[in-house]
Order: sequence, then C-alpha cells, then structure tokens
Amino acid sequence: MGLKDAVKNNPSLKKLVHWTLIPTGQAKPRTWVKWFVNPFFHKKKQGSMIRRRTRMDVFPFNRFELGQNAVIEDFCTINNGVGNVLIGDKTTIGMSNVLIGPVIIGKNVIIAQNVVISGLNHNYEDVNLPIQAQGVKTALVVIEDDCWIGANAVVTAGTTIGKHCVIAAGAVVTKNVPSFSVAAGNPAGIIKKYDQGQKAWIKVN
Repeated sequence: MGLKDAVKNNPSLKKLVHWTLIPTGQAKPRTWVKWFVNPFFHKKKQGSMIRRRTRMDVFPFNRFELGQNAVIEDFCTINNGVGNVLIGDKTTIGMSNVLIGPVIIGKNVIIAQNVVISGLNHNYEDVNLPIQAQGVKTALVVIEDDCWIGANAVVTAGTTIGKHCVIAAGAVVTKNVPSFSVAAGNPAGIIKKYDQGQKAWIKVN
C-alpha cells in the first residue's frame, strides 16, 4: 500500500495532512503549498498564462493542468479541492470565472466573463442537519473542443457540452448539450443545430 492510500485509509492521519495543507475552515491552500509543492505537481504547458489576480485554490492531491497557450484571466477562482481541473490548449478562461472540479475543458474553448462551471453539489436531503454539515457530492463536467460559453452562464455538475457548441449568455446548463448546437435559457434548451447537409445553422422549434 502506497503513502497516498495509507493516508486515505487512516482518518486521523488524513485529518492531520489536510490541516497541514489547508487552514481549518478554509478552501484555499497554505502559502507554503502554493510556493513549494504545487509547482512540482501541476502542469502548465509552454505559452500558458495565469494572470496575477487569479485565485488559485489548487492542491497537490488532485490534478490541475493548463494547456499550451491557454490563458486564465484576472479575478478567476480555480479550485481542484474535490476534483481535477484540466484545461486544454489555446483555451481562454475569461475574467471573473469560477471553476470547481471535477472539470475537463477541451482545446480552443472561449469562456466569457462571470461564468460558473462546477462539478460540485452540496447534499441537502436530511432536513434535521444544516446543509453545511451534510458534505458534498461531485460529478464530472466536460466541455469539448471549440466551444464558446457566453457571459454569466452556469454549467452544473455532471453535464457534458459537445464539440463546437455555443452556450448563450445567462444560460444555465443542467443537461447534456450535443455537439454542434446552440443552447440558451434557464434551464438551457437547444435553439439551433448545425445541419451537415445544408451546411447551415438551423433553428429548432
């Protein structure tokens, strides 16, 4: 059994390791983790850039990867505390976005401003306990290559957005969006699809 498994299977040891990495009651790593640990665990490919005013709440126990020539703009929050955050080549994460893993974003994706993409949900089923005390569940979010996610959109846990899709500004994605589609609304529905035969985007009634 490796060290990682030993920590996972020992609640007391797991709690101690967690405390050394994360201050009690917080969701951001200690400074020493950001400076001396994360650079050796996480991948930033050539030409990628994270703007100075981005909040990087990333930890060594899950993956964070930023593809070649990808950019994370100012005022974003990136959190891999409950799942990997993987961002593909030439993808732009616009200003003030929130990404909470598990999330996989493909290549050549444009994400506009104030977008929330989260693979995390809070449990709430037990009405005798505060929601805060009921823990969380996660489900992978996937955004495939060549998509454009409009400003103020929300992409919820467990959803997949197919290749070359457009998600309209303010849309709330709660179900999968097939490739070559335009989705809008709350909850988001398909309003256009690309027709290969006609070589055109066709409105959906």
